[in-house]
Amino acid sequence: QVQLVESGGGLVQAGDSLRLSCTGSGRTFSRYTMGWFRQAPGKEREFVASHIWSDGATYYADSVKGRFTISRDNAKSTVYLQINELKPEDTAVYYCAADPGIIRGPRNEYRYWGQGTQVTVSL
Repeated sequence: QVQLVESGGGLVQAGDSLRLSCTGSGRTFSRYTMGWFRQAPGKEREFVASHIWSDGATYYADSVKGRFTISRDNAKSTVYLQINELKPEDTAVYYCAADPGIIRGPRNEYRYWGQGTQVTVSL
């Protein structure tokens, strides 16, 4: 069982930057595929980014490429999502997800999910 806790969300202005964090429990955090997803009001949850533990590969949704960066610190059992040049359309609840398998690309079949952190971007 893995528990994930997200933090770092908040109310920001367009153009600002944020770094979201997701800390996981368990000794094998370093061997989990980690993903970030988001769900805006009235919309379905969508893939944002992921990091593959085995080869370090990263994947991003087209809508966030160049502005979002996923990274991880296995010593701290934490995965980060750096968000630059925030836009109002980035407003959403951001979820962290983890899976012991290899999940490449915009797939959502992760086994473990966090509770989410709200990001609100105002003009």
